[in-house]
Amino acid sequence: MFRKILHANDGSEGAGKALAVALELAKRHRSELHMVSVEEMQWVPGTREEVIGEKELANRKFDDVVERAKAEAKARRVKLETHLLVGHPVKAISEFAKENGFDALVIGYVGHSQLYGMLIGGTAERLVRLAPCTVIVVK
Repeated sequence: MFRKILHANDGSEGAGKALAVALELAKRHRSELHMVSVEEMQWVPGTREEVIGEKELANRKFDDVVERAKAEAKARRVKLETHLLVGHPVKAISEFAKENGFDALVIGYVGHSQLYGMLIGGTAERLVRLAPCTVIVVK
């Protein structure tokens, strides 16, 4: 059913649950599995060197997340390719999914208050609306 699956992982508990589902889907369907983590930039860099510096910080922040995911994939005998991006998570994940032709996106759900959801909306809800592929939200 799914030949190319993308899992978005921010290191949260929900992302961990979503990783387990993504690994199971990839194994069951013999799918290619990729994982993306996105470091949000709190400011707009002015130079190329600042962009490179932000990317290096993002890489270090997600080292543990990536290593845990690779270990879990190896234990389940699933090949996992990882990618680290810098930017706004919804935009970065949606664009990455589109540019790379993913069939499915597997994400975790993190609950917020009803007021927060009405005013801002959650990352999961926005990805469901904007991603160019099937989105599986794991609670």
